Amino acid sequence: MATASIHVVWFKRDLRVHDHAPLTLAAEAGLVLPVFAIEPGQWQAPDSALRHWQFAAESLVDLAAALRERGLPLCIWQGDMLALLAALKAHYGALTLYSHEETGNAWSYARDVAVLDWCRAKGVTWHEYRQVGVVRGLKSRVDQEAWEEQWEALMQAAPFKAPTNAHAAPGWEAFHHVEIEELAELTLGFDTTPCPARQPGGRRAGRALWYDFITRRGERYRGSISKPLLAEVHGSRLSPHLAWGTLSMREVVRSLRHQREKHAEKTRWAHSLRALASRLHWHCHFIQKLESEPSIESYTLHPALKGLRERDPEHPRLLAWKRGHTGVPLVDACMRCLIHTGWINFRMRAMLISFATFGLGLHWREPGLHLARLFTDFEPGIHYPQIQMQSGATGFNTLRIYNPIKQAEDNDPSGEFVARWVPELTALPVEWRTKPWALPQSLQTRYAFTPGEHYPLPHDFEAEAQVWKTRIFEMSHTPQAKEISQVLMARLASHRRPSARRGRIKPVDHRQLALFEPPAD
Repeated sequence: MATASIHVVWFKRDLRVHDHAPLTLAAEAGLVLPVFAIEPGQWQAPDSALRHWQFAAESLVDLAAALRERGLPLCIWQGDMLALLAALKAHYGALTLYSHEETGNAWSYARDVAVLDWCRAKGVTWHEYRQVGVVRGLKSRVDQEAWEEQWEALMQAAPFKAPTNAHAAPGWEAFHHVEIEELAELTLGFDTTPCPARQPGGRRAGRALWYDFITRRGERYRGSISKPLLAEVHGSRLSPHLAWGTLSMREVVRSLRHQREKHAEKTRWAHSLRALASRLHWHCHFIQKLESEPSIESYTLHPALKGLRERDPEHPRLLAWKRGHTGVPLVDACMRCLIHTGWINFRMRAMLISFATFGLGLHWREPGLHLARLFTDFEPGIHYPQIQMQSGATGFNTLRIYNPIKQAEDNDPSGEFVARWVPELTALPVEWRTKPWALPQSLQTRYAFTPGEHYPLPHDFEAEAQVWKTRIFEMSHTPQAKEISQVLMARLASHRRPSARRGRIKPVDHRQLALFEPPAD
């Protein structure tokens, strides 16, 4: 029987109360019921993993505490969102649904379509709000200037203040299935590969991380982000917090611009903060690709390039790549680092998928899913377009083939990163850690190291990469393929590089955002 009209705030990948339009506007409208649905389909998807859930669970703990401070519960439902909406409708009668737009994987896309159909059938209004610079329903990227202007307008708009006098909907306990302290122990059916050194979740951790970056670590950002050891320290490391929305993109952009004003005369800081500003813009640029073309997740983008490579989930090369036992030191070091920490810097991510698809001749889909499960910061809208681009599947991007020997020489010249994650090679001189298969017999004896016995012999990845480079280039440059490429470029590609003007903004009032304040703990 109907008891009251309520305003349901559906938390998804936006686990915060600050700069949260759905929460603020629902609280202004009347009785509020904040909900988070633990949906089986989400966690059984092939790109879901234990490390994702653990980060989300820790973030939910912080979210629940922040809501409690404002007199609101966090109702945690275990089951499909449609079932929750039906139960709420039956109990309360009239309800209005509020959430952020989400550009997620195929499962979340289908779920949102089903929710929209249900809302229309039941006469329920669903208010969706943007939280990143992605335009829903965009047909073309030809007018890149217009796309950048809307992104800029969103970032400059005043952030939404967390509600201070909200009123909770009565009777919410009937829909609350899991207590907050029980979240971390749930078994949801995902990949359970342990991640001992994963980044902690939650807004408190995100704010502490950001404050440390803008006051200390960030000065060396620009010269460090390509190098795995330095990037671990001097990178922002905000990616999982942006992926799960413990910090909003607008918060971070505005805070970054405030810091740029403070450091305008400090060249090193200025260059580093400008470099990060560009990365934040590209974050939305890539998510826009998946928003405009959801099939990027599952199908090779360019039809001329479909069905080219080996697609076998049990292929020996794929299994060796997954375990970090390819015999190529930098590749194996990056994979083992990912397994243990859930993070590696962008250049090494690109090298991993490039090596799998060009160097090993594997289809991009299985390596892409495996990396998705390893990345704590897995963001579908960035991940799948990048996987296709780095594997040469788009037909219009420049082929990017990362030679792991050169990458090791450029970005791990001391061999320290390789030695940390591939201890089998620690005893070797630095100059042989990049290619131990070529160690001369005299040195094999001296260091008691036999290639193929103490460390695997690699596949001939350089010859393999050349084969695929030639084949893909030829197939994507036929007249018909080039016509298709032009259509894809108009729909998905950015048509000019980020402007130096980005970041030249009017002054920011730092009092508008809690993110500027030093973290309390």
